[in-house]
Amino acid sequence: MKEAYLGDKIWTPSQLLELSGGYWSTCALHAGVKLGVFTPLSAEPLSAQDLAGRINCDGRGLEMLLNALTAMELLAKQGKTYIATPFAAEFLCRSSPKYLGHIIMHHHHLMSGWANLDQAVQSGAPIRGRVSHEDAETSRESFLMGMFNLAMMIAPKIVPNIDLSGRKRLLDLGGGPGTYAIHFCQENPELSAVICDLPTTRKFAEQTVERFGLSGRISFAAGDFEVEELPGGFDVAWLSHILHGVGPQECVKILKKAVSALEPGGMLMVQEFILSDTKDAPLFPALFSLNMLLGTPDGQAYSESELVEMLTAAGATKVRRLPLELPNGSGVIAGIVPVR
Repeated sequence: MKEAYLGDKIWTPSQLLELSGGYWSTCALHAGVKLGVFTPLSAEPLSAQDLAGRINCDGRGLEMLLNALTAMELLAKQGKTYIATPFAAEFLCRSSPKYLGHIIMHHHHLMSGWANLDQAVQSGAPIRGRVSHEDAETSRESFLMGMFNLAMMIAPKIVPNIDLSGRKRLLDLGGGPGTYAIHFCQENPELSAVICDLPTTRKFAEQTVERFGLSGRISFAAGDFEVEELPGGFDVAWLSHILHGVGPQECVKILKKAVSALEPGGMLMVQEFILSDTKDAPLFPALFSLNMLLGTPDGQAYSESELVEMLTAAGATKVRRLPLELPNGSGVIAGIVPVR
């Protein structure tokens, strides 16, 4: 009888308890970002009492939080004053172009759902609504601009390595604030793009596109691509992290719409957090699948073979995974629309 594989990691009780209580540090970070402590402390050192007056906090409670953030080495303390570390000033100050507070606040909004993961597993049903379809302005901004935060880090690893020479029109399906459309257009001067997403996304997309000076080449088409038809006449379509929000059959329907929007010879590209075919690795896609359980009726992370089968079923040919080294198990599956 073949012995079961038991893994390579050697656990200790202290590591297990550190994992169990790790959310304490997470909550301290989220509180610091939500209260806005890093922005004033990036400009000058302040005491807890002085900062409390600026951000309308209790001095005693704020001092405890600042001490914890100092212990986490996101702040530095000298005497009774605190100041942001260079790293925190770069990534946690709202005025910094590298600010990551949006995605951190998106994580914060997900925490209440994760605290009830056992209920979702027991019932097999979501316990919150889909984040992409929420009406609340604050959570919608955190989600959309959080996607901007992540895409700004990963797009430079993807876009320069994809040859779009000769292609003129890109469909950024479910493109949110349009980060990938922006990077593809920056890399390919002859390319124009259309971001297709929900009407509530328009403001964020148009503001972001304008910030990069590409309003003349990137437009926005409002609509729910899960139920509505797509505009046509494109020769490349980019679908980044949208298939995981729906079940396999709905994925194929969306992909068929994308194929129909492309001209013969058009390129279809799908980016997802991709599981191994056994679905027990890598870690991030496996955990992300649980995140989809919490917030969608049928969503999940998919394996490479499942995504290849979906693109093939939608009518794409020459389907393959692009040779890209990306973080968190991300990958890009590409295919070509055959000449009809």
